[in-house]
This record gives sequence, C-alpha cells and structure tokens, in this order.
Amino acid sequence: MSIQNLLGALEKQISMLETELESLPKTPFSIARFDQALFHQHSNKLGGYLNEIKKNMSQLKTCVKDNRTEQVRFLSERLVTQIEALKREISTQSLRKQEDKFERQSQERDFYHRLAEHQDYERRLMAMINDRELQLNKQVILTNQYKLQKEIAALAGRLARCRQALMRIERAIEKQENSD
Repeated sequence: MSIQNLLGALEKQISMLETELESLPKTPFSIARFDQALFHQHSNKLGGYLNEIKKNMSQLKTCVKDNRTEQVRFLSERLVTQIEALKREISTQSLRKQEDKFERQSQERDFYHRLAEHQDYERRLMAMINDRELQLNKQVILTNQYKLQKEIAALAGRLARCRQALMRIERAIEKQENSD
C-alpha cells in the first residue's frame, strides 16, 4: 500500500471521527480522559483532542512531502494511537452519561446526609446550651457561674457556625435541585 493510500485512510478516519463528534453533545468534562503522553493539548471537550489529531495530520503530510521518514513513522504511529483512543472515548459516551448521573445522585445523597448530620449537631448544641443555662440559674458561686457563662458562649459560637454550615448545605441542595 502506498503512502498516499495510507494518508487517505487516515484522513477518512479523521473525517469519520469529526462526524461522530458532531452528533455528540458538546458538554465539557472535568476529569482527564486521556494519558498526558498521548495528547499534548489538555482540553475539557473531545473537539479539542480532534483538533490536535488534525494538526498532527497536517504535520504528517508536510513530513511526507519533505521525505522525512523517521518523523513520518513517528507521526503516523502517534496518529493511529490518538485516533483509536478518541474512537474508544466516543464509544463510551453513553456510559459516561450514566456515570455522571450516578455521580450527581451520590452527591445529592451526600448533601442530604451532611444536612441530617448538621441538624443533629444543631439539636445537640441547643440541648447543651439549655442544660448549661439551667445549671447557671442554680449556681450561687461566682466562679462556677463565670465558668458556665464561658461554656455557654463557646457553645453559642459553635451553634452559630453550625447554622451557617446548615445554610450553605441547604443552598447547595437548592442549587443542585434547580439545575436538574
């Protein structure tokens, strides 16, 4: 098979990849999809990796024209590997959607779990404050009153921070529910 036929086959593969990518949603992803040694560009969309493949194809054509055999061999192997990797990633997109859905659901459960924990902390802190206030009312010794007042102040500070955390968690839950 001649070099021109090989270049044509690679261009056909790239064209097919481009067509497949056009049919997919262009939503960005947060987790790296490829090994850093495979692609120099780090993109959060698959189209960015296709652009690198196209750039390598252009370099390959230049190297063929200039008759640089070592670079042709290297670039052609790299292109084949990149094309195969992008094909595999495209074929897993339906699984990725399910994975993202599961991740959102588990994150939701985490928010609700944290909310329940903080509500329990709030309840316990309020009970501790009430208990210390009852003890304070019964105390006649000033040093014990002072000690209980310090404990109540410290517990009140913890309660305030707990309530702030509760509001942040509730906002996160609300934000997540509104985005779905």
